[in-house]
Amino acid sequence: MSALTPPTDMPTPTTDKITQAAMETIYLCKFRVSMDGEWLCLRELDDISLTPDPEPTHEDPNYLMANERMNLMNMAKLSIKGLIESALNLGRTLDSDYAPLQQFFVVMEHCLKHGLKAKKTFLGQNKSFWGPLELVEKLVPEAAEITASVKDLPGLKTPVGRGRAWLRLALMQKKLSEYMKALINKKELLSEFYEPNALMMEEEGAIIAGLLVGLNVIDANFCMKGEDLDSQVGVIDFSMYLKDGNSSKGSEGDGQITAILDQKNYVEELNRHLNATVNNLQAKVDALEKSNTKLTEELAVANNRIITLQEEMERVKEESSYILESNRKGPKQDRTSEGQALSEARKHLKEETQLRLDVEKELEIQISMRQEMELAMKMLEKDVCEKQDALVCLRQQLDDLRALKHELAFKLQSSDLGVKQKSELNSRLEEKTNQMAATIKQLEQSEKDLVKQAKTLNSAANKLIPKHQ
Repeated sequence: MSALTPPTDMPTPTTDKITQAAMETIYLCKFRVSMDGEWLCLRELDDISLTPDPEPTHEDPNYLMANERMNLMNMAKLSIKGLIESALNLGRTLDSDYAPLQQFFVVMEHCLKHGLKAKKTFLGQNKSFWGPLELVEKLVPEAAEITASVKDLPGLKTPVGRGRAWLRLALMQKKLSEYMKALINKKELLSEFYEPNALMMEEEGAIIAGLLVGLNVIDANFCMKGEDLDSQVGVIDFSMYLKDGNSSKGSEGDGQITAILDQKNYVEELNRHLNATVNNLQAKVDALEKSNTKLTEELAVANNRIITLQEEMERVKEESSYILESNRKGPKQDRTSEGQALSEARKHLKEETQLRLDVEKELEIQISMRQEMELAMKMLEKDVCEKQDALVCLRQQLDDLRALKHELAFKLQSSDLGVKQKSELNSRLEEKTNQMAATIKQLEQSEKDLVKQAKTLNSAANKLIPKHQ
């Protein structure tokens, strides 16, 4: 076994964990991403012939994870190749507004997120690829400068934003491939962050790290200050890699229409997946609102309880002061019993004071929990807005694909009409050719008859000439 294969003693995740991790990516749709030269091809898994022995089912989590790794690797190949070619043709330093470069970072982000283990926090499960990237400075000392620069950036508030900034700085340093290779070679460290069948733990990760070497010929310059890396929507724009319909001719039109339909189905499946995610987030927001209402009610009850305790404490103080006054004025024989009553009152007052402190402490805890709930609701609302933006972007891509499909269909119809007209013209020409051939035969036969008649007349003339002589 090669070094790229995870050790056999590594704990294997359960099927539920693998299925949950797979459902959180956009590559679980029943399609396979492949490359046709320098173009992107999407095929349904039901149309791909598989070996019958053994025959994996599409619901098998290991099969789904393997398909996701293959899709991500092919997308990375296409993105890196397109970025290098377009950068060399452009012939200048690239900046953050260059579209192929933006798509490259989006693909790399999906590769690093594949198979990440979820860390449970108060706000729910959290996945971030910043943790694995922080390990690089321990493996390659030169990466410590990048990590320190990322941590010192003032505008970054989330681990996702720090990871995106780290990728950009590593590309500017032209050592992204070196850092990724060093990270992939330490699978014992990556196992803390990734599932055993994640892309970074398998051979596809090493292949992508090797492809990144070609990016060393690119000069890039990014201005991190003022760039909002925390709230960027990481959606792959497949329209940059789809074939143009102007090159379709004849029989190729059917194949391209099929590819466009497959791509449209893929985008619709992704749209359904995002709608389901938005619905889940909305359900979480509703649950948080209910919990917030419950906490508000508990806070009101606690406030009422504090007011009651304060009133009772005031009453006890008044009783204590009254007892002290009575002790001063009353006879000495009653002071013993009154002293006992006073001690009991003081004891009761101490208990009530301790109870009040406990209630105030519980109230502070409830207030902090409410603040955390409000923060979680704001983050969930922000996440919903990001998902909605991604949904709008995907719908725009779907409209573009539909327009391209209609254009291809129109060209195919025009081509069929031209072929039909040419066939009709050809049949007419053949018919006229046959008619001309028949006319030529008739003329030849007439010529033969005329020759025979001329010969007959000549012979008759020759016979008549001697008789006249």
